[in-house]
Amino acid sequence: MSAPDLDDPAQRRAYVRELRGVGRPLRLAALAITLVGVFLAVAARMGRLPEWIPLLVILTGGAFMVAAVVQRTQYHRRRMRGE
Repeated sequence: MSAPDLDDPAQRRAYVRELRGVGRPLRLAALAITLVGVFLAVAARMGRLPEWIPLLVILTGGAFMVAAVVQRTQYHRRRMRGE
């Protein structure tokens, strides 16, 4: 696969669209996990859960987001090298 010509507006738009799809499942999972953590935090504030459980879930969502960023960055580097 060759590197995209980012000077051409049409190719740049196509590459941006392509890049948005990379890591999308991980980003959506990170969002979902973080939202679950927020709901658990509300439950913990009501005294129904220990407070460390929502923190652990939110940190897991953050780890998923970091993994998605790393995946996307690696893809971009490989693509720019023409691999």
